This record gives sequence, C-alpha cells and structure tokens, in this order.
Amino acid sequence: MFFASDNASGVPPQVLDALVRCNGGYEMPYGNDTVMDRVRARLREVFEAPEAAIYLVATGTAANSLSLALLTPPWGAALCHTLAHVQVDECNAPEAFMNGGKLITVPGDDGRIDPAALKATLGRLVPASVHNAQPSALTLTNTTELGTVYTPDQIAELTGMAKAAGLATHLDGARFANALVSTGATPAEMTWKAGIDVLSFGGTKNGLMGVEAVILFDPAKAKEFELRRKRGAHLFSKHRYLSAQMDAYLEGDLWLDLARRANASAARLATGIEALPGGRLMHPVQANMLFAEFPAAGHTRATAAGAVFYNLRDLNGGSNLGARLVTSWSTTADEVDTFLSHLRG
Repeated sequence: MFFASDNASGVPPQVLDALVRCNGGYEMPYGNDTVMDRVRARLREVFEAPEAAIYLVATGTAANSLSLALLTPPWGAALCHTLAHVQVDECNAPEAFMNGGKLITVPGDDGRIDPAALKATLGRLVPASVHNAQPSALTLTNTTELGTVYTPDQIAELTGMAKAAGLATHLDGARFANALVSTGATPAEMTWKAGIDVLSFGGTKNGLMGVEAVILFDPAKAKEFELRRKRGAHLFSKHRYLSAQMDAYLEGDLWLDLARRANASAARLATGIEALPGGRLMHPVQANMLFAEFPAAGHTRATAAGAVFYNLRDLNGGSNLGARLVTSWSTTADEVDTFLSHLRG
C-alpha cells in the first residue's frame, strides 16, 4: 500500500535484464554506444520526428533545467504554472542553469495554465523593455502536478499564444506516458504537432532505474545542448547503462503498458474513494495521481496498517483530511482494495 510516489517503485524485469545484457564486453562512452543508436532511431520513429536530436540524462531536474536553459537566456524568463515542478520542487535548478533567467508563474485550475491568464500575462510582459526580464519560453507539465492532463488541443492553444509572442516551448513530461495513454493521442500529437519545441521525456517515474530523454524537435540547438549537458555535469561516461534502460523501456511499447497499469490502479482507487462516506476527489483523476479527502479515521487506520501516502491538510474542521496518492506500474488491485478496506473501517 505504497502511494507516496511512483518513483519509489521497483524496476521492471525487462529493464534489469537489459542492464545485465549491456554489461558484457565494451562499448564506446559518452553516448556513442550502439544501444544509443537504437534508442535514437526508436524515439524518432515513435515521435514521427526523423530529424529530432535526442539526449539522455539521469534525472528529471537535469532534463528540465538543461532544456529551459537552452530556451531561456540569462536575461530571459520562462513562464510556467504556479504549481509546476520546475517552480516548486527543483530547488531553483532551472534558474541556476539559466544563469540568471527567471521563472514567472501563471495560474490555472487543476494544475493547468488558464488560457485567459496566459494571454493576460503575455499582454503585460510582451514587448518587454530593456529594464525587464525578456519572456523567452513557456513550459507546460503533462501530467500536471495535480494529476490532470492537457489534451493536444489544450497544449496547442497555449503554445500558439506563446509562439505568437515569440516564445519557445517546452513540455515537462516526467509522466508523459501516463498523459498519453489517458488521452489516446499519439506522441507526435501531444508534442511537436501541438507546438512543443523541446520535450523532457520521463522514464524514472514510470519504472526506470534513472534515465530521462531530452528531445529537440528542431535540431538547430543540438550542439548547444551537448555543450550545456557536459558543462552541467550530466554527460555520463558509461552512458550505455542509460541507453539500455531506455532501449528496454521502448521495446514492445513497454513504456505505454507500464503507464496503463498505473493509470488503471489510480482509476480503481478513485472509484473506491468516491464510494466512501465522506469521500471526495479534489481534482479530476486523469492519470496516476489523485488528490482526495476522506474521514480522518480512515487515514489513521490505513497508516496504522502500513499504508504510505502524503497527508495534505485538515478539511472540514479536522473531520476529513486531504491526501495525495500516486500509483505506479507495480501497484496491484489487491493493494488498492486493501487500502480502501482500511479507509472504510
């Protein structure tokens, strides 16, 4: 009954097997391994982007920070949602990598940037005078920090406004697979066809040991990214161990299967919580993360039984408590049902 985060799950056996296989013999370092050749080819095929430049790093913070630094000069600003991971949970790493660039937040319900709010923000900031930060990029998060999902049309609406104002666009896809299977869109429809220039393609939260891909749909800045990755200490010498994880992730669409499992567990959990007396979902449940409230007694029973999740705040004078619950590829129906049984009492 571990619902604190999907990045606490184990690693699928297919990925561990791939790491063992790649361990034999010798491979060229720094991304010149033969496995990486397959990864590049496969990601270009998956995203229908034959010219895309593709790089691997070990963490989502590195993927996001290097991507935003590529798009935002030291005098620039990247626009993001008020609750975006780059704003709330990355210890100012994006600003550090941007060498003085800043983040400007834009509000919106359920974790998604509101188009009217983005229009108002752009109207206030563009054109920027020499005295102000120069708006340079828009970064979106899909799946959002509140477990909701942008559709391709919603992304296109926001990126259209950004590009009309001269901004580049980035998508934080730490849970990209979960968003994709939720909408039924293709990877291309969710990204470059909707106006995304750079994607942080997540793996760690969806079962990998530790690897993310950065995909530049326009390869014009590929060389700059290579230099930034090296300068930022994120170019791995024994790169094949990153490549092997991503290779296994993509093989047979394992990445989509893992996301479907996580999403299905979240849907089962959401249905059960809504059926509880006093149970309520605080935001739409569209992927593998949900925010809910239910009686405090249920919190106490579940925690005593070993359940792990994040309490949020007292609601209704303490009779109900809020919780953030995240399912992973390895969450089972039995775990969900056992947790719900403790909530019911």
